[in-house]
Amino acid sequence: MTSALLFVAAILGGAIAALSGFGIGSVLTPLLALSVGTKPAVVAVSIPHLVATAIRFWNLRHKIDRHLLKNFGIASAAGGLMGAWLGSRFSSPILAYILGGLLVFAGFMGLTGLSKKMRFGKKIAWLGGALSGLLGGLVGNQGGVRSAAMLGFNLEAKTFVATATAIALIVDGTRMPIYFFSSPETVHRLAASIVIMVAGVTIGTLAGGRVLARIPENYFRKIVSLLIFALGIVMLTHVAK
Repeated sequence: MTSALLFVAAILGGAIAALSGFGIGSVLTPLLALSVGTKPAVVAVSIPHLVATAIRFWNLRHKIDRHLLKNFGIASAAGGLMGAWLGSRFSSPILAYILGGLLVFAGFMGLTGLSKKMRFGKKIAWLGGALSGLLGGLVGNQGGVRSAAMLGFNLEAKTFVATATAIALIVDGTRMPIYFFSSPETVHRLAASIVIMVAGVTIGTLAGGRVLARIPENYFRKIVSLLIFALGIVMLTHVAK
């Protein structure tokens, strides 16, 4: 894998995440895994993921829906950790098929406007957070599932991304120590790739943030829904191979 390709992919992943609240892991992890393997790729990508998430959090910190973060966010983080723990012991391609199908369904509902008829009350946010976190943790893609679930809440664009980012920062903060203590040699061996990815996601995040500020609210949900739909298709295709 060339450094240029990884750098461009990192810029793309950072820009996508700035617009939707997810995307860095979905873009970079499978790409890097082609040359180093899945587990090392997950560890390496977690570092640029944390950097980009921290930048988004700082830029959008005043737009966070604190009530949703407290209920949906904490439950999502806890469910994600539990799902990741279970997924490391009980892996099955059926789970990936189920999640891929759910993402395609959520994306389709958003693109067609049918999701507007399905609104979740903030009183049951903790349930949606726990379930989305559990499913995402089981198959290793929490960001896409989290954003799909958050489409059920009536949030403006910046609040959507800001709250999703704050949740992601909680998840990153809990998993990073585990990665560093369990795989320090991976971080050292892939240091050059990590630096390239950090530079790329930083550029993409800053550029994507400017685009987010100019996207009309009625187009924002369509864009997020399209990204979720595409992620579901990619996941189903990957599992089928």
